[in-house]
Amino acid sequence: MGRGKDLVSHSICVPSNWSKAYDKVTLTYDERFLRRKMLTTDQGETFLVDLPHTTSLNHGDAFELADGRLIKVSAATEDLLEITAENLTPLAWHIGNRHTPCQIEPTRLLIQRDHVMRDMLHKLGATLQEVREAFTPEGGAYGHGRTHGHSH
Repeated sequence: MGRGKDLVSHSICVPSNWSKAYDKVTLTYDERFLRRKMLTTDQGETFLVDLPHTTSLNHGDAFELADGRLIKVSAATEDLLEITAENLTPLAWHIGNRHTPCQIEPTRLLIQRDHVMRDMLHKLGATLQEVREAFTPEGGAYGHGRTHGHSH
């Protein structure tokens, strides 16, 4: 294994541009938004991420190390709120109106646990359940980037 400058990543590969990683790093949604940070792979190897700009990483992306090896990005399980209802459309609108990251599926929505959002969604008639799963919300405008809460 390489050491020193070989354990630095300056670039990301999207899933369609790579096929085999030698290791993976498991990160929460918030941890998958970074520019420069030391990370530790699931096998215990530490490497430096030093990207040209802050980047939102998706499950399945890979860090490319200076020596050419790839480290897959895997979405960690997180404490989430599952939202179901007969009609998810108005609930999705209210979630988006609050700039809250949301994973949209045909029969449910997932958001990070938040008591204010929980209360609002309950008042709107949603059925809510706490779950622990990987979180891969929709991207920002035009399908990329991040949706930020009002605290950004």
